[in-house]
Formats: sequence, structure tokens, C-alpha cells
Amino acid sequence: MLKIEHAYWLIALFLAGAAWLNLRDRRWSHAAFWLVLAVLIGGGKYVLAASAVHHELPAQLAGIGVIALAALSPRMRRGHLVERDEAARMADAQRLGHRLFGPAVLIPLVTLLVALFGGWVAFGDWRLFDPTRMTLTGLALACVIALIAALWVTRARPAAGLAEGRRLLDTLGWAALLPLTLAALGGVFAATGVGSAVSDLVRMLIPVNSALACVIAYGLGMVLFTVIMGNAFAAFPVLTAGVGLPLLIQMHGANPAILGSLGMLTGYCGTLFTPMAANFNIVPVALLELPGQNDVIRAQWKTGAALLVVNLALMYFLVFRF
Repeated sequence: MLKIEHAYWLIALFLAGAAWLNLRDRRWSHAAFWLVLAVLIGGGKYVLAASAVHHELPAQLAGIGVIALAALSPRMRRGHLVERDEAARMADAQRLGHRLFGPAVLIPLVTLLVALFGGWVAFGDWRLFDPTRMTLTGLALACVIALIAALWVTRARPAAGLAEGRRLLDTLGWAALLPLTLAALGGVFAATGVGSAVSDLVRMLIPVNSALACVIAYGLGMVLFTVIMGNAFAAFPVLTAGVGLPLLIQMHGANPAILGSLGMLTGYCGTLFTPMAANFNIVPVALLELPGQNDVIRAQWKTGAALLVVNLALMYFLVFRF
């Protein structure tokens, strides 16, 4: 059975490979950062298992690793990495044309197929995919298939995938971890009762008997928390626990699947408004060498506002009718 642990091991191997390439180039801080992260991601299950035997020492070691990542991140300067000649890259782009988009399209396509039909791939009691992690396992498999397809389309060597992946990682730097850390932050907030506090505050400010008022509070709350924390993954557990579940689902009978999907999409409208979403709005400024730090936000905030209005309307007209 393909389990989520297998995806973590692949990620850890990739990060270790990136660390090795940086070590060869004497980029010590980058090498150490990706190596520590590889150990944390690849060995997380064993840290938890060992904690039960050796009390809390292995978990404390993982905490030390996280502190090491924080200490190393300011030292990760964006240096020049050798790329292929621009003329050669342009020639390949013209030769391959739209075929270059094929591997990228495979990622959402394979993920969707596994999420919808992966549960049917079984032989007796043996299942190919872990039913508790179907989507994440499908995403990991889709990335592997897309890598193989990209190598086939471009006729590149497998080492090229590692080299280019390492170049992208080093360009993003510590910002590559923002979605992961902010999602964890949302879980921490939900576990510490922030969702209940938000629910109490919303009950004081809006007429909770109005389904429309609850929809607007949920949608705008998702946007606001996303703007503050930089990612809808962090906002989702807090607002869903505080507003979505008690007010919309339990009180007004909203469809949980539609509410969750549109709620997350509404939260991502807030991503277009905030510099806290550094990997979306600040890193592209550096990559594109734009003159202003907030140029990306200035170019997209109107789109985000329009999508917010559309998402709120869709949420109100769909979650109570299906």
C-alpha cells in the first residue's frame, strides 16, 4: 500500500540531494538548512515512536532542529546559481512548445483521479492507496509521474530534476516552508481554543439567526485571518471551528463539502492582498526583479476583490441547496 510516509521519504531524499549539491558548491548555510529539514521530514515518524520509549528526548531533538532552521534561515542569501545559456533555453522552449505544459497538467489530473477512484484500486483486502490519506498520496504519486513525464518530454537526464529543483528551492529559501508552518500554526490555534473565541466574538457582532450574515462573517473572516497569517491553511481550521461548523453547518444546515471548498477558496482571495504570503507575493518580486516590493499585490488585489464577491455569492446560493 502506498502510504503518506512514502511521500515524506521521497521529499526527504530530494532535500538531502539539494543539501549535497549545496555542500559541493560550499553553500554551507543552504546545505545545513535542507539537510536538517530532510532529517525532520524523513524521520518524523521515528521521532514520535522513539518518544514513547525514551520519554521526550527525541521530540526535544526535533524541536532543536526547528530552532536550527530558524537560526540558519537569515544566513541563506540568494546567490547566483549556474544555469544553461539563455539562447539554449529559448531554443528548447521553441522546439518543445506547449508540450512543456503537459507534465504540469499531470499533477492536478492524477491527483484528482486518485482522489476520486483510488479507493477502487484493490485486490481482495489489499489496497494500493491508503484510504485515510488518499488525496495527499495521490499528489505525491502525481509529482513522481510528472517528473518522469518532464524527463521524457525534454529528454533530460534524471539529475536535471534534482539540479533544477535545488535551484528553485535555493531561490525560494526559507519561504518554501511558509505553507507548511502556517498550516501547523492554524492547527495550534484551533487546538488552543482560538476557534471558540472567534465563535463567541462573531455571536456578539452579527445576528447568528441570519444565514447570510454567517456566510459573510465566515468568508470575510477567512480573508482577514489569511491576510494576518499569510496562508488560508492557517485560517481554515480556526474559522471553520469557530464559525463554519457551529453556525453554518450545525445551526443552518450548510453542506460541509461545499462550504469547506468555497471557504478555502475565499481565504485564498486574502492571499492576493498580503505581503505575509511571502512565497506568493514577495519571492516573485525578487525573481522578476521588480522595482517595488508590493508590485505583485498592486497588480492582483482587484482580481482578489472580485473573486471574493463571487465566492461569497456562490457560497450563499450553494451551501444551503445541495
